[in-house]
Amino acid sequence: MKVAVFSTRSYDRKFLDRANIAANSPHDLEYFETKLNDKTAPLAEGFPCVCMFVNDTANAATLKKLAEQGTKLIALRCAGYNMVDLEAAEEFGLKIVRVPAYSPYSVAEHAVGLILMLNRKLNKAYNRVRDDNFTLDGLLGFDLHQRTIGVIGTGNIGTIFSQIMKGFGCHLLGYDVYPNDEFAGIPGAKYVDLPELLAKSDIISLHCPLVPSTYHLINRDTIEQMKPGVMLINTSRGQLVDTRAVIDEIKTGKIGYVGLDVYEEEDDLFFEDYSDNVIQDDTFQLLQSFQNVVITAHQAFFTQEALTSIAQTTITNITNWEQGNELNNEVKRS
Repeated sequence: MKVAVFSTRSYDRKFLDRANIAANSPHDLEYFETKLNDKTAPLAEGFPCVCMFVNDTANAATLKKLAEQGTKLIALRCAGYNMVDLEAAEEFGLKIVRVPAYSPYSVAEHAVGLILMLNRKLNKAYNRVRDDNFTLDGLLGFDLHQRTIGVIGTGNIGTIFSQIMKGFGCHLLGYDVYPNDEFAGIPGAKYVDLPELLAKSDIISLHCPLVPSTYHLINRDTIEQMKPGVMLINTSRGQLVDTRAVIDEIKTGKIGYVGLDVYEEEDDLFFEDYSDNVIQDDTFQLLQSFQNVVITAHQAFFTQEALTSIAQTTITNITNWEQGNELNNEVKRS
């Protein structure tokens, strides 16, 4: 089957081609570097399947064009689907499939890496030594041992993150509308309500999906409930965080550290090279100017194991649809 694959880089081609060759009925994958939106949708004319990524746009206008051109299946090579208008997809008869899980260790370990970099100032220390500056002033950190970690979202990623932090000797507080027995089974871990988690945590790490109830979960009101000097980590979805509120509280010192792998306006920034351009997003420029903020460009998922799993599941989803098999990973409007 012909598949139009949008937002592709060399690594996408490598892992998708490998998974496709390994399939019993390899598909005809055509790669486009451009993002999917209503302006680029005509590139997919005549393709029964369109494959998209996290910063593509599948709004009503895009889906209408795709459906009119003969597309029947949208295959997301990611877990999140907030970029898809599910009501419009249902109206136009489009099936939506996703990759609900890949390597939860990839994201969990990246979150831990952000904590270590912020706490021990590893980025500053590296740059100093490169400049032959071996002083320690300004590099003071703290022991993670005995610190309290608040985990908002205790699915696979949040639970694995918690297991790693337990290895550091941390206390674990969890909040989730759907409690997970695996998290509860970690020695010493306990579920609490959100206000208690916010008030008691030295480090808060977000691992929940973006749905209407979690949009700007971190806002002026919830920040006010946090400990002074709290560390905030987000490797989940950018729009969980009200960026302007975070910036204001970095200035006051209420928030002491911020580690982000996602950003709420990342669609026009991440996965692109702007090193020779002036970035026009003033909020992002201000955010990354702070010495106690570390930002990575949505790379938490970026491991060999995760990309292999994403590619394999994506190809399997497409094959199942083509062969009329059950779509285990279908996304439906609730």
